[in-house]
Amino acid sequence: MIKSIKILGLFLLALSLSAQAEKIGSVDTDFKLIGPDNKIEIEAFDDEGVPGVTCYISRAKTGGLSGAVGIAEDKADASLSCHQTGPITLNDKIKAGKEDGDDVFKKRTSLVFKSMQVVRFYDKKHNALVYMVYSDRILKGSPNNSITAVPILPWPGQSSANTVPAGK
Repeated sequence: MIKSIKILGLFLLALSLSAQAEKIGSVDTDFKLIGPDNKIEIEAFDDEGVPGVTCYISRAKTGGLSGAVGIAEDKADASLSCHQTGPITLNDKIKAGKEDGDDVFKKRTSLVFKSMQVVRFYDKKHNALVYMVYSDRILKGSPNNSITAVPILPWPGQSSANTVPAGK
């Protein structure tokens, strides 16, 4: 029992250490008499592993009494859009594909067992970063997903020596 509590504590700590999102806004989608309404939230976060990339995510947020106390399970649907917002310089691990599939952002979407995460891949041939959002549970995930690609382009005032040539 104590081992299970420790594992749960480590899992929740790992979720809290992921990149933090900034709330941009939300729209109500369903009225709830008691507690907050169901809504779609829009959040932004920076890719901490690749400065110069900002991602925007919209996702369902369950309201009602269970949503207010944090025990509701949010739906697995989400949309993702990432953009170059500054100069991009890739580290050697990303260039080598060693960080493909690494978590860039993770958010708990139920009390314990479900999370939504954004992972990053480097498309060397097309010189682009590809981001995918999906939801998973401890036992079974969801096939719902969304992707976006960020072409790595020279930034005004950045020397071309800092960018990665396509196909290299």
